[in-house]
Amino acid sequence: MNDRITLMGCQVDNLTMEETLGKVEGFIASGLPHQHVVVNVDKLVKASRDPGLRQIINDCALVNVDGMPVVWASRLLGKPLKERVAGVDLFEALMQRAGEKGWRVFLLGAREEVVSRVAETYARKYPGLMLAGHRNGYWKGEEEAAVAEQIRLSEADLLFVAISSPKKEQFLGQYQAQMRIPFAMGVGGTFDVAIGRVKRAPRWMQRSGLEWFYRFLQEPRRMFRRYFIEDMAFVGLFVKEALKGKQAGQG
Repeated sequence: MNDRITLMGCQVDNLTMEETLGKVEGFIASGLPHQHVVVNVDKLVKASRDPGLRQIINDCALVNVDGMPVVWASRLLGKPLKERVAGVDLFEALMQRAGEKGWRVFLLGAREEVVSRVAETYARKYPGLMLAGHRNGYWKGEEEAAVAEQIRLSEADLLFVAISSPKKEQFLGQYQAQMRIPFAMGVGGTFDVAIGRVKRAPRWMQRSGLEWFYRFLQEPRRMFRRYFIEDMAFVGLFVKEALKGKQAGQG
């Protein structure tokens, strides 16, 4: 059994990549709907300000940490996580396993040319992969229920949602029970990485917790506010949690 720990108000499953894949396999075998989410610095900051988002995260069947700063923070807070389970790595591992096991996959999000190319790329990469369908991430509010119905009718085993936070968490939180997908996962910008539109940081930068900086260098104007203004609130969240733990220890 894994331990679910609480970090800065969000519950997180303390699992390795292999343990995570085992959990997903169990979800698919059950046929029941399960929602997954990864949390990183940005997601923890957003959740601290948005109780609705925090509740969606805490209600998820599986929560992984994607981001070395959060792993390091967990260790400093005395709640050490086993390892980082990056969303892009989990997506790749699940696409490979889907090809091996005949799981049906639905791809949702990004621009039409991007999601179509992801479908084509992975159909070639894993010949056994069964694509239940794909759809771009651009729809009007009144079309949302129809999008969810399209996914339900696809009878997919896996759903990957490549739209921004908190929209993807809200979409899954609202429609996952209706869509009844055994494993639904938000993957953010993973589709762009999967087809090479966005390059991933070298391994040493990933291990050193500098993947965010590599991302910033690729799109400085777009990412400056997120990394250097909004996400700075993470320091305050960490200090608050550390002080709370210290007071609890003294009490």
